[in-house]
Amino acid sequence: MDLTPYLETLRADLTAAAAPAGPETIRAAELLGHSLESSARLALLEALSDAAAEITTRLPESSVEVRLRGRDADLVVTHHAPEPPAPPAPPAPPVPPDSGDLSRLTLRMPESLKTHVEQTAAAEGISVNAWLVRAVTMAVNVPPPAPYPGGRNPKRVTGFFQA
Repeated sequence: MDLTPYLETLRADLTAAAAPAGPETIRAAELLGHSLESSARLALLEALSDAAAEITTRLPESSVEVRLRGRDADLVVTHHAPEPPAPPAPPAPPVPPDSGDLSRLTLRMPESLKTHVEQTAAAEGISVNAWLVRAVTMAVNVPPPAPYPGGRNPKRVTGFFQA
């Protein structure tokens, strides 16, 4: 997108606004219009970037970027493949029966977490110990997450910007 026509329109409007005041004011407006070009160009680019960011938040599987090429700005829309649905969570493993082989473990946790564990275990109708054993069993039996294809997280944005 060539920003020059927009900047020329702005310069022409500034000159037209100064016309009733005479030739000296017209000349001053023309000089001012040329000196404001870089600031106006930057303001237009910022507006395009903000618009692209806002549009991206409203598109579920696409993103919009502003790419600069020389003095021109291009709006680029990238479509992303929809994410595969997450596999259903495995059912909670039952509390292992007492096999006779037990070990004692001292566990330290913040008081607020302890209170939350006690409330959760009570809501499920089991003891805190049974709830913790089940939580640890689930944590050690869950396979590690699969790596992203190509080793990159599709929700992560990287790059640089220079103003």
